[in-house]
Amino acid sequence: MEGRVPEDLAVVVDADGAVLVWSAGARRLLGYEPAEIIGRSTRLLLAADLPVSARRHLADGRRWSTEVALRHRNGDRVVVHLQGNPLDAGTGRPLWLVTGAVRTPLSGSEQPGAGTLWDLTLAQLPMPVAIYDREARFVAANESMTRIMGLPVAEMRGKTLVEIESSWPFDEYDRLQRQVLRTGRTVFHEQHAQAPGETREHSWSMYFSPLKDEHGGVQGLSAVVFDTTEQYWARRHLAVLNDASMRIGTTLDVTRTAEELAEVAVTGFADFVTVDLLESVALGDEPEPLTPGEPVTVRRTAQRSVLAGCPESVVDSGEAFRYPVGTPPMRTLLAGHGTRHRPGDPGMQEWLRTSQARADAVARHLIHSVLMVPLRARGVTLGLVHFLRHRTPESFTEDDQRLAEEIVARAAVSVDNARRYTRERRTALALQRSLLPGRPPGLAATEVAYRYLPTGSGADVGGDWFDVIPLSGARVALVVGDVVGHGIHASATMGRLRTAVRTLADVDLAPDELLTQLDDLVIRLDREEGPEVPGRAEAASSGEVGATCLYAVYDPVTRRCTMARAGHPPPALVTPDGDVRFLDLPAGPPLGLGGLPFESAEVELAEGSLLALYTDGLVETADHDIEVGLGLLRRALADPAAPLEQICDHVLRTVLTDRPADDIVLLLARTSALDTAQVRTWQLPRHPAAVSGARKMACEQLEAWGLTDTVFATELIVSELVTNAVRYGTGPIALRLIRDASLICEVSDGSSTAPHLRRARVYDEGGRGLLLVAQISERWGSRQTPTGKTIWAEQPLST
Repeated sequence: MEGRVPEDLAVVVDADGAVLVWSAGARRLLGYEPAEIIGRSTRLLLAADLPVSARRHLADGRRWSTEVALRHRNGDRVVVHLQGNPLDAGTGRPLWLVTGAVRTPLSGSEQPGAGTLWDLTLAQLPMPVAIYDREARFVAANESMTRIMGLPVAEMRGKTLVEIESSWPFDEYDRLQRQVLRTGRTVFHEQHAQAPGETREHSWSMYFSPLKDEHGGVQGLSAVVFDTTEQYWARRHLAVLNDASMRIGTTLDVTRTAEELAEVAVTGFADFVTVDLLESVALGDEPEPLTPGEPVTVRRTAQRSVLAGCPESVVDSGEAFRYPVGTPPMRTLLAGHGTRHRPGDPGMQEWLRTSQARADAVARHLIHSVLMVPLRARGVTLGLVHFLRHRTPESFTEDDQRLAEEIVARAAVSVDNARRYTRERRTALALQRSLLPGRPPGLAATEVAYRYLPTGSGADVGGDWFDVIPLSGARVALVVGDVVGHGIHASATMGRLRTAVRTLADVDLAPDELLTQLDDLVIRLDREEGPEVPGRAEAASSGEVGATCLYAVYDPVTRRCTMARAGHPPPALVTPDGDVRFLDLPAGPPLGLGGLPFESAEVELAEGSLLALYTDGLVETADHDIEVGLGLLRRALADPAAPLEQICDHVLRTVLTDRPADDIVLLLARTSALDTAQVRTWQLPRHPAAVSGARKMACEQLEAWGLTDTVFATELIVSELVTNAVRYGTGPIALRLIRDASLICEVSDGSSTAPHLRRARVYDEGGRGLLLVAQISERWGSRQTPTGKTIWAEQPLST
């Protein structure tokens, strides 16, 4: 079809055929946006080859004019009459200015001369053109140039650009013109500014070209100006989108993600931006459904302005407030798409009347255009973003709205991801904290303090745990462990292992035996969670469940500590004089491997010694390896006499130089010994007569301790336990009383057979002894020893 050439059609093509400038007229003629065509070959636009004459003129670098068959963006064939004018680029290969061919109606059959046609062309070119002499003084200009300059030709003739307009950027244009006159080379320049005769800023692409005579002498210059405002904004939009993709969503933090959105939008798009999230979303919960007839509560999560301090804002960051029913923000949330407004719109007037401070801010800062876009991700509304302009003279356009919706859509996914992460992390952390001890138990011979720090990185919380377990005989068990992995699964596994350790500790297993039992449990857990294997009744190991553990038992009577570890870092021992060393314990394999033994080691601790148990997250960080971390830990523990809470804080400050990349557990225990006056031991013969003698000695000791109110119960306990040892055990037999927070009675013998509590029938002669002990004492039990077993019973002491 025959196409009508728009008056403002102008295209600049380089010598290789790539499009450099694409005017609004070209967009209307062929349908391509500047961003789609800039930098691409003109072959994309041709529906047929250029005529031979046009190709010849192109090769010779001469002006041409011919009909050209072009292809519209929708595929239609468009035939138009075009002309091409060469522009000297100073490289020996000209640029080409392509415009519509000017057809001036002539009277009669008279044909104008070439000079007349050329004058008509210059005068009627849709782009601004001006001519200057050898001294850079204005000579002539077409109507387009006089329009944007805002002055008639007669008033500008004979003046330089600086004399015509002394403000920036005309001083820069004058400098470029003089450069062209001096060098004889074309200069290309881009500028985004407001021309004297214009009411808004434009983006201009300018070519300053020398005018040479037949001898090559520069006699003046021409200035051709193209309005590339649409291309400028297209590039700006692309830059904002690229900036958004790079800067939004760098963290899994809801507030920081909202701040990144506001920062990107203020950089070259809006003058003031606010991000209001639904209050449930800001708290990390599921978004609450929107009800049309009810106001919605939002929280100002982020705001940014081109002005320092966001003076336009009437709501502080972090403050919660409401969108009233029927106001533009509420309607935009319910509509689910962006809306554009002006302060004078009826709906905006109603919104402004709800807050005098908001109305005053709009008037004071001359806010003239508002764009509201809902934050929506996965079909759920999360909040609302306000874009406002007061410094930028242009109002938000439909293209701006599409850009804002694209930016907000990308940010919404990041906000939703951050919200989901916050909720899951909070759940995992709450689960983990609920499974850890709330406060250390009261221990007479051991003082403990601890620190637990969840990871500060983007990963979920881990499975680190610790425990302090009171054992029989005034002993205490110290446990530190680390489950493989992160998140709720690791926390749940940690809870199961901690419960298992407490159960096995109540059986009074030795540290190496306890780790062996725990290893079997981890293997079972791994098999239960592993993949199903066809043809096998038992699931295969998944390798997803594993852990390390350190288990230590300290006896304040003997001042000996027995320890075993399963792939865990060795504990640090600090002597009372400040010497720090890491105990050389048998390493043992991590829990879950199976088939390899665990070994215990025993060390005698001086009174006032300090034990430091920890997980590898403390000493192995992103800043340094484990050897450096151990060195820092050694330095931080050099003052064992300081309060334990103070030592904990000092260790974390010294060893951690950055936020932890893994969970951290630090457990400190300062040991002491029971006074010899608190412990009394007797060796007994394996003879029935030893029972009465044991009762007598126990009663005398209780009277010496001033515990006469416990004599009756203790007599019964001693009588039953010693009788069982004499009747069923083997020698040697020993009776021990320990006065601690409770009164502990222990009877040891050489037999490893463990007693069992049973209920005797009415006519049974035996079977009531341990039942009686269980009724009288607060706790009772038995434990294996290297030489046999010990049966013990505890009674509370009144304070």
